[in-house]
Amino acid sequence: MSGNACIRFDVAALRALAGAIVYRRGEVVHRDGRVTIIETEPNRIVASVEGTRNYGTTLAGSGADFGGSCSCPAFADRGFCKHMVAVALAANAREERGEAESVPTLSHIRRYLAQKSVDALVAIIIDQAAKDGTLLRKLQLASSQIGATGENLERQLRRAVDHATDVPHYLDERAASTWAARVGDVLDTVAEIAEGAEAGIAMSLADRVIERLEDSFEDIDDSDGHRLALVMRARDVHLMAARVAKPDPASLARALFARETDSNYEVYSGAAFTYEEVLGEAGLAEYRRLASDAWATVTGQRVTEAGDERYNLATIMHILDLFAARDGDLAARIALRSKALSSAWSYVVLVHFCIDQGKSDDALLFAEEGVFLFEDKPDERLVLLAADLLAGAGRRSDAVDRLWATFHKAPSMPLYRRLRAFEGEAVRDRAIRRLEERAARSEQTRFRSSREILVEILMDEGLFDAAWTAVRTYGATMRQREELARVSEATHASEALTVYAERVEVLVAGGRNSGYAEAATMIARMARLRGVAEQAVYIASIKGRHGRKRNSMTLLR
Repeated sequence: MSGNACIRFDVAALRALAGAIVYRRGEVVHRDGRVTIIETEPNRIVASVEGTRNYGTTLAGSGADFGGSCSCPAFADRGFCKHMVAVALAANAREERGEAESVPTLSHIRRYLAQKSVDALVAIIIDQAAKDGTLLRKLQLASSQIGATGENLERQLRRAVDHATDVPHYLDERAASTWAARVGDVLDTVAEIAEGAEAGIAMSLADRVIERLEDSFEDIDDSDGHRLALVMRARDVHLMAARVAKPDPASLARALFARETDSNYEVYSGAAFTYEEVLGEAGLAEYRRLASDAWATVTGQRVTEAGDERYNLATIMHILDLFAARDGDLAARIALRSKALSSAWSYVVLVHFCIDQGKSDDALLFAEEGVFLFEDKPDERLVLLAADLLAGAGRRSDAVDRLWATFHKAPSMPLYRRLRAFEGEAVRDRAIRRLEERAARSEQTRFRSSREILVEILMDEGLFDAAWTAVRTYGATMRQREELARVSEATHASEALTVYAERVEVLVAGGRNSGYAEAATMIARMARLRGVAEQAVYIASIKGRHGRKRNSMTLLR
């Protein structure tokens, strides 16, 4: 389809850009006829797409090179959205029908309105506002500013903000969309004064919007991501106003720091550098001081333990790390991470960071320290890292010793495979003996039983006789028995047929069409493992037991 000359947008490129899930959702929107193309130009399409509200969508480009925008929250949050997919598909369908000529709707409307007098235009807008609640609300907000300045303007707009952001009861998905549109209108009004003499008021109002949105966190079904999009929009308005208002840098730093460390959202993550030009060196110094003081308070403690609980350790570390990165101070960045080592995983993160920064010696030191500290409850990710670093440092025997020590305590396939890579076939018998001992005692590893790992190793090594013996001796899950049956059916047809027959019974008894289809596939597989007569007898027995299930019988014919 993408090669057809009449297709405006390459479908393969569209699917790749949107992702499979978003693309499928866009197909549904297009199929439901929810796209209205307003204007087409050689390199641009403007459309309206029906959703929980109408969204304005624009696509620019053609073929495999295109982009665009949409007024929906999903676009603000994640980028290319289902509405954009739907518009592209609608444009393709339109050109396939031979409707490729330009539709200059907006241009015609613009020329028409340009011929009207001001009074006539006002009459058109007023008439439309009487029918369109959204337009009426926007005009009411805009007109409320006429003649209002200073405290009077702030008071009026603050009332509008509080009214728009009010959540009197829990809002479902549809009600949340209407609520979000109302808040968006208020933000548009605040944005209008953000670049003028009242920029300071716009800053205060944008802060108020964010505060109110934070308060509504638990009261809205935000499946469509409206609230995050609004918080981002309010932050952008606040930043735009701050560039004009030029507030006291230290005061702004304190306000932004409080927002970054206390917000439910990540919109203010890295705020010091988002606002860098407004803060200047004085504001950045205050921001760093606040983070350093907080770090001194919480370092070495969990946030829920004694001490100042206002600060999240990870957030403070991130702030200080950004400053250290700005300074090019790698030692400070490593030191930050080394003071927040409360788990094996935190050591894994630090070791990877050191490796990425070319500090392999530091990486090895931290890896060994972490392995030692968490020796009683080893983390295989950290152990594997340590083993690789030890081997890279010429300490191969130490790496093998560490892997074996961990395997004896908490065996796993990754540990076995790394040992196998280091020592070859000699590893196999020792590992199998250890797992047999644990399986005999029904010992459980962190995530899997010893018997599962034993059978998996035997399968990996092609020791199918031993694997079936282990299954009979220690047991196995149905999933693992099926896996063993598949990989060994050429040499152990009888065992495989037994397992497949058990699975067929489960699938047919479930009474679902998908189960019947899977059972039919498995029965066909069984046919390759025995003679025609024996297979015919088996199918007859299935029909005898499940003959009343017509769908299953259809698949067995």
